[in-house]
Amino acid sequence: MSFLRRPTWFAVALTVAGVLVFVRLGVWQLDRAAEKDELLRRYAAASEAPLEDFAGVAAQPPAERYPRVAVTGAFLPGHRYILDDQTRAGQAGVHVYAPFQPNGDNHAVLVDLGFLPREAGAQPRLPPVPVAPMTVHGLYVPPPGVGVRLGGDRLPAQKGEDKSVVYVDVGEIAADLHHSLYPRVLLLDADPATIYAREWTPAVMPPARHRAYAFQWFTFALAAVVIFILLHRNKRQRPRNEAP
Repeated sequence: MSFLRRPTWFAVALTVAGVLVFVRLGVWQLDRAAEKDELLRRYAAASEAPLEDFAGVAAQPPAERYPRVAVTGAFLPGHRYILDDQTRAGQAGVHVYAPFQPNGDNHAVLVDLGFLPREAGAQPRLPPVPVAPMTVHGLYVPPPGVGVRLGGDRLPAQKGEDKSVVYVDVGEIAADLHHSLYPRVLLLDADPATIYAREWTPAVMPPARHRAYAFQWFTFALAAVVIFILLHRNKRQRPRNEAP
């Protein structure tokens, strides 16, 4: 005799659907962990890589890596973009972006100057952007993810040199500049002479947490099977002559 009672079709369908959903979520979290591992690997490899000529990767950057490049030119005066609501080591602040014009090029590249903490909750004081020609070097990477966008482009309504943004959209910033921009941004190398903090570890959920979530979803799938078995197992019947 089977140790399970015959379940209803609804119970079977509900259990199978639950297991499939939980397993799929677990696999998705493992995929996300692999993506974060790859992202961290690219940053680590790029930070130790030799400098490359920016012109060779500017328009068509390699998808599989983040090159470390050197660019000679000058910052475009009168334009800074303040990415608000940023954190570093638990401290709130901003990232400051400025367009940099390479010599002999009709495109500019958006440069992340680094992180500045807020001062008593107020916006930090920004040092002036250098106006003299110079050579800058850093990692040439995709712009930070936009995430969920609420509202439209606020740039056209803002005046003055400094404009606040809640996400870095290269297309919208290019339209505000009335100047073409390259598709990636430049994260400047650390410089002890600047007040900007430049530690370019991507601000993403660590892979270990994704794996923990995956374990949680797989545990839910196992729990669904166990609950199904417990609810449908046959109870042992006592012999008639057995005392209650």
